[in-house]
Amino acid sequence: MPGLADTEKSKIAFVRRGYSPSGGAEAYLKRLAHGIVDRGHETQLVTTDEWPTSEWSFGPITRVRGESPIGFAGEVEKLRPQIRCDVLLSLERIWRCDVYRAGDGVHRAWLDRRRKFEMPLQRFVRGLNRKHQEILKLEESLFGKGGAGRVIANSEMVRREISDLYRYPAKKIDVVRNGIPLERFRFDSSLREKSRLELKLKPDEIALLFAGSGWERKGLRFAIEAFELCRESKLRLLVAGRGDERGYRPKRFFTHEPVRFLGEVSDLAPIYAAADIFILPTIYDPFSNACLEALASGLPVITTRDNGFSEIIHDEVHGSIIDAPNNVRALSEAIRFWSDQSRRNAVRSTNAHHASQFNIAENVETTLKILLQSAGDSMSPGSMIKT
Repeated sequence: MPGLADTEKSKIAFVRRGYSPSGGAEAYLKRLAHGIVDRGHETQLVTTDEWPTSEWSFGPITRVRGESPIGFAGEVEKLRPQIRCDVLLSLERIWRCDVYRAGDGVHRAWLDRRRKFEMPLQRFVRGLNRKHQEILKLEESLFGKGGAGRVIANSEMVRREISDLYRYPAKKIDVVRNGIPLERFRFDSSLREKSRLELKLKPDEIALLFAGSGWERKGLRFAIEAFELCRESKLRLLVAGRGDERGYRPKRFFTHEPVRFLGEVSDLAPIYAAADIFILPTIYDPFSNACLEALASGLPVITTRDNGFSEIIHDEVHGSIIDAPNNVRALSEAIRFWSDQSRRNAVRSTNAHHASQFNIAENVETTLKILLQSAGDSMSPGSMIKT
């Protein structure tokens, strides 16, 4: 198959709307760009004013307006003739691109799952929401109308959804699992001791960690309900991420502080070190980066089959896989199962070793090959002329 040689210098443009300090997509994009630049290629970023200049040192930044998903996509489309690149990789839903990385999953699939947990009035109101309508239009353009020349999915779950819901050709979808810088999450006993001291965790307390923004989608209320059901006096729940705490306070009366909201945390490594169990009973997650980081830190991970991450672990070996996020009893049983200290101690090295195959370097190599292949295909006879 045609493609650019790995030794040829390529110009790669990335597209991402907005910025969050704790965003998984933003963290991944910076890691990817760093790896690609280290391999001698050029990168640039197309984004909005929200992305700080200090958080992008991998090439020029082109800023466009992006008040809404469809508005941003329109601005990128108008800008296309001015973007001088060999391949355009979008991590955002836009009208068209050479390669689309479906790191945010399939919006249509997420809405279908969400309806199972909503009241009829909520579903009606959400159906009128312009933002969801815009995202679905862009998704239809990418998948249904072939606006994406190629798609990278980070789980088999997402690959199936794209193919089944939009009839996008399966042969044009590559599954590339997430990757992380493993050295940042290696267990460090001194870091654990320091972090637990800062978090005011007693030596015999069991720290259950939930991390992520978008608490409704990631199932924080189910985690809290399962935590309450455990009725374990030594159990503490740490919540890292952005959200409205008021709707997530435990209902059961406690004489101590059972749930601690840490807010948005830019570096979770010390929090993983302090924790004992990681929980993410998500309604929908293409492949949770936080789960992978927790796994690399040696923590048992409790999550659902609606998380693409669950494809890479085994139940009661690396953590627990729950069939439905609202199965609170099963979640609480999993928490009790992993509350056993000897069980947690035994799994630490197993999980760290299992996570070692998901190094960011491997992800960069595989993704770069796909991008170079796409660049070569677009310059082959009969293809569209690149801008």
